[in-house]
Amino acid sequence: QVQLVESGGGLVQAGGSLRLSCAAFGRTFNNYAMAWFRQAPGKEREIVAGITWSGRSTYYADSVKGRFTISRDDAKNTVYLQMNTLEPEDTAVYYCAADRNMYRSVRLDRTLVGYWGQGTQVTVST
Repeated sequence: QVQLVESGGGLVQAGGSLRLSCAAFGRTFNNYAMAWFRQAPGKEREIVAGITWSGRSTYYADSVKGRFTISRDDAKNTVYLQMNTLEPEDTAVYYCAADRNMYRSVRLDRTLVGYWGQGTQVTVST
């Protein structure tokens, strides 16, 4: 059974930092593009950051550029999202996602995702 399991969410004050982790079980995702999405109450799920299967390229939503960093450790089958200078607008459930196909150098959107994690709540207080 393939699973993506997120951890690291929680409550933090504005200006603080959190690091999210996404561990993959049941399959190695070393050859898959990976991404983090988020969904706030009443809003659509949106992409936050993505990384290609090779790890050589990353991309970010404009709202998080310069504050968030996505990375991957293929030896640990894990993807990370370092979030700094958090703002109340970052409050959402954060989801890890993997491409449905291997070796694609694409920017993931919801239509290309083959695997989702269960989500982890991030709440940023003022």
